[in-house]
Amino acid sequence: MTDRVPESGGTSAKRSARALGGVLAAMAVSLTGTRVSAVALPWFVLVTTGSATRTGLVAFVEMTPYVLVKAFTGPLVDRIGPRAVSWTTDLASALACAAVPLLYGLDLLSFPVLLALVAVIGAARGPGDLAKEVMVPEAAEHGRMPLERATGLAGVTERLAGTVGPAAGGALVALVGPLTGLAVNAACFALGSLLIRLVLPRGMGRAAEEALPGDGETGTGYWRRFGEGLAFLRGEPLLFTIILMLGVTNLLDAALGTVLLPVWAKESGGGAAAIGLLGSAMGATAVAGSLIAAIAAHRLPRRAVFVVGFLLAGAPRFLVLASGAPLGVVVAVFAVGGFGAGFINPMLSAVLFERVPRRMLGRVNALGDSLAWAGIPLGGLLAGAAVAAVGLVPVLLAGGAAYFLASNLTGLRPEWRQMGRTGTRTTPEDTAKTPDPRLTA
Repeated sequence: MTDRVPESGGTSAKRSARALGGVLAAMAVSLTGTRVSAVALPWFVLVTTGSATRTGLVAFVEMTPYVLVKAFTGPLVDRIGPRAVSWTTDLASALACAAVPLLYGLDLLSFPVLLALVAVIGAARGPGDLAKEVMVPEAAEHGRMPLERATGLAGVTERLAGTVGPAAGGALVALVGPLTGLAVNAACFALGSLLIRLVLPRGMGRAAEEALPGDGETGTGYWRRFGEGLAFLRGEPLLFTIILMLGVTNLLDAALGTVLLPVWAKESGGGAAAIGLLGSAMGATAVAGSLIAAIAAHRLPRRAVFVVGFLLAGAPRFLVLASGAPLGVVVAVFAVGGFGAGFINPMLSAVLFERVPRRMLGRVNALGDSLAWAGIPLGGLLAGAAVAAVGLVPVLLAGGAAYFLASNLTGLRPEWRQMGRTGTRTTPEDTAKTPDPRLTA
């Protein structure tokens, strides 16, 4: 056997940059396409049907399979590997997105067919998003980077997509129509698939664990892994409390983005361009917040930053829309909210990655995300029905009050004292050798 020649510093640095850069680039293009579609699709349904209820129904049909499929994909991501899951599901999303404008152009896009395609997009997007998230800590290890910095850069990527996507979506809808936005989304998913498949270093994104006894036709291994993830999450009071809070705030965010904001834009006369402007203003300041988090989050008190971030990012957006304030004031409030929101995901991701063993990251992250997103399918549906019943302003006021109570009162719970850094990082080798006491007790 010959000795392995060590890599030069330059080669190692290139592989490190390629690892994190490839993941972030794939996240950037797929999330940007999704944000474009988030403007184009509700606007398309609203202007073609004139129904806030149908607009909410489309959001429900997309997000329900997103949440359900994502919940049950975690063990497969751990078993198959996030790289394979990411590029194949992004490709499926691209094909389903491209089918919408194609069928509309052929006069074959009925509302039930649109719902079916939207459901396919949601079912494919959930595992794809999960797989990219799971590769972030591995990419951080490749680059020998603090976890908060890597999650902060992932947050910057997400917020940049939240800036560029709505602006592009609003411009596309205003200039050439909403279906062009869906075509752009398809192209973004296709590019994201290629980036994950071809750019990441060889060997990255492989399965995090060996096959368990019972894998195969019986499915015992899958359900054992799924049960381990559920048991672990139930044994983490901090993570579980945060997830329940996010379930409420995500429902309210979905109601705002898919129904309340488009209805406000239509009634105020701002149109799709106003939706894009608000999304871009919030996204731009969120980028600034995420950049600060990437640079300094490992020195900041997590609990205080988390609570203040939600205080700025939540209720004020609902209340300013209900107030009838001029567009400039609304933009300013959304911009302040974006800055606060920029700190939230880097902090949350760092807490999650620190507390979950690497071999279980796929299934625990999938279950946590699915529980946190469980209210999203209902957000648009309930908002559409509520607006039809009582009007826009009462629904906005109720949503703002609910957001304030959910995000700030929950942050006072004693479990949140555990949010400080653990001071340790769990390696794949450690988790393979040492059983988790919460699973063996």
